[in-house]
Amino acid sequence: MKKLFLTFSFVLLMGACAFAQRLAYIDSDYILKHIPDYVSSQKELNSLSTQWQKEVDARFLEIDRMYKAYQADQVLMTADMKKRRENEIVEKEKAAKDFQRGKFGPDGELTQRSNALVKPIQDRIAKAVQALAESENLDMIFDKNSEVIMLYANPRYDRSADVITRLGLKPGVFAK
Repeated sequence: MKKLFLTFSFVLLMGACAFAQRLAYIDSDYILKHIPDYVSSQKELNSLSTQWQKEVDARFLEIDRMYKAYQADQVLMTADMKKRRENEIVEKEKAAKDFQRGKFGPDGELTQRSNALVKPIQDRIAKAVQALAESENLDMIFDKNSEVIMLYANPRYDRSADVITRLGLKPGVFAK
């Protein structure tokens, strides 16, 4: 009986400790839309991406045109001429893929530019979240838009506006 009582008391104590934790959440999308630097960097990245994608598309269209011309002329060519044209097409295609990878690959220019523009903003947000957690004595802050699944969030625990305020910005309508 005494063992059962101790076990029951332990469970109650652990439950009380769990409820003593102070939790909050933020909405990183909401916060980012209020940061003018982020909005302008996204516009710049979208512009670069569109420009580079047009260049990639133009290169592959040229390769397609070359291949169709090769197919049309193939019956009139000698083996040496065929080999030369095939090599030319293969080289163009390799160059186009290298260009595409150089712009859009994991280590490409778009990724590097994105990191250069967005990392300082992410660092500012992280510092603001940490300052908020320390000043309000919060144990955990979740991001509503991350991999953590949050099935329900009471709006009274939403601290997104507080993070925006700590960043020196005004919460409210999304920045345009």
